[in-house]
Amino acid sequence: MSQRIINGIEELKGLTGQEVAVSDWLEVTQQRINDFADVTDDHQWIHIDVDRARTDSPFHKTIAHGFLTLSLMSQFAAQAVRVEGNFKMGINYGLNKVRFPSPVPSGSRIRAHFTLQSVEDVTGGFQVTWAVTVEIDGAPKPCVAAEWLVRYYL
Repeated sequence: MSQRIINGIEELKGLTGQEVAVSDWLEVTQQRINDFADVTDDHQWIHIDVDRARTDSPFHKTIAHGFLTLSLMSQFAAQAVRVEGNFKMGINYGLNKVRFPSPVPSGSRIRAHFTLQSVEDVTGGFQVTWAVTVEIDGAPKPCVAAEWLVRYYL
């Protein structure tokens, strides 16, 4: 999918309540899971032990860390949507709500949907609240449902 370009905050405000963008699919490989385990020191067998997961896991495969799928939101957003304007910077301001309704088995493809919840004035700029749903290709439930806050400073 191509990146959606939004020309300024006023145009963005007009999209409140709408799904604004959808990212491309991304395969969550075992190598990515292993690399994330190394960076975070989270080496739980359900993530990295392919043989044990095959026999002991209810999923019969390793699964990605929930925080790995959450961390991909920045990549998905950069790929899917760009808000243009006279901004000095945009920052990840945090999350209000996060849930991991479904695990991501190694080798699965995921992508993110961005729905604009609100655009509010804050000191020095604007705060944008996105409802982000990360889906797994072919799965009935998403792997991430989050309310993400992004700030743009003028």
